Amino acid sequence: MNKVKRLPSLLIFAEVANKGSFTQAARHLGMSKSAVSQHVSRLEREVGSQLLTRNTRGLSVTALGNKLLVRCELLQAQVDLAFVELSNLETTPTGTFSITFPHSLERDIAIPAIRQLCQEYPGLEPRLIVTDRKMDLVQDKLDVAIYGGELKDSSYRALPVGTMTEIWCATPAYIQRHGDPRTPEDLQQHRWIATDWQKNPLAVYENAIDSRPEPLNLQRFARTNTLPAAIELAKQHMGLVLLPDVASLPLILDNTLVRILKQYRGRKWPFYFVHAFQAEKPLYVTRFYQLVEHYFAKTQVMT
Repeated sequence: MNKVKRLPSLLIFAEVANKGSFTQAARHLGMSKSAVSQHVSRLEREVGSQLLTRNTRGLSVTALGNKLLVRCELLQAQVDLAFVELSNLETTPTGTFSITFPHSLERDIAIPAIRQLCQEYPGLEPRLIVTDRKMDLVQDKLDVAIYGGELKDSSYRALPVGTMTEIWCATPAYIQRHGDPRTPEDLQQHRWIATDWQKNPLAVYENAIDSRPEPLNLQRFARTNTLPAAIELAKQHMGLVLLPDVASLPLILDNTLVRILKQYRGRKWPFYFVHAFQAEKPLYVTRFYQLVEHYFAKTQVMT
């Protein structure tokens, strides 16, 4: 079946989901509320499942709806960019595009975004610096940097990307040999593989509530300056490791690691897309930001 006729329904569904209201979405789209509702109902029949839950308190998006919403937002970004490009006389960009980002974003966010960007702008030559230390745009001759953690005041422009949460992980073999910790205090009986940005006492939070952290002094077995090294030490059954949820997900899915102490977490890290363009930034930079934001959101749905 030709799906072209469903494109308006996808975009209308995304507007309703983001606004949380048929009335507000209809007003923003310049349509009647009944027309908007018909588009969403038609789309739900097409996919064979409910995308929005309607109740007296308003609307909520179902799990399937959230997954579809990520795709719809990427589609909307493409439509918006297409019209910008039609009205923009900028020539096709060519040359080096220098980017730095941390290891935690490499596999599922940065590389897929760069792949898509190069398909759309084949004249670009990406120069990638993957590092867990912060670099300077001007000193290191970078176009874009993606940072985790709060930023210092500067003249650079910072756009929010999303937030990652640190979770506790270990190999099944390590847990079998040393036991499964049930409380934060149990962590003190285990060997901790730490990164340079994780300091003692370590802050441990309860997942269920927005609580104050419980500071714990842990037995640090090893410390490393990169996330991949910490992961490799953990994979060798050498201790527990506190990982960003995005970086740990592929390892949990293939049972290389298991999540432990599920009711607790470490810090939440905001991520920012930073550039030094003072005027209107180039279209390919705007597009790269859209793609990074999209793939970041996609991983959050998966976790």
